[in-house]
Amino acid sequence: MRLTKLLAVAGMGLIAGACATTSPAEQRAADETRCHSYGFRKGSDAFAKCLLDVDLDRAADRRALDTPYVYGGPGWYGGRHYW
Repeated sequence: MRLTKLLAVAGMGLIAGACATTSPAEQRAADETRCHSYGFRKGSDAFAKCLLDVDLDRAADRRALDTPYVYGGPGWYGGRHYW
């Protein structure tokens, strides 16, 4: 009984955590705030480049998280492990 309650609470926590996503408008506002805090003025070329760099950094972070294996995973050296 106690384990069932614990699993139910953990499941609800996971579901609630999955709902905590950021909308594109919220993300854009956060990016603009970040670039403004760096000293760039809205509407300038430097501000636009800052927004682009922030977006590219976010995309690189996503790609890094999507890579399941960096070294030593299945398929490394043709799937054979030489150690």
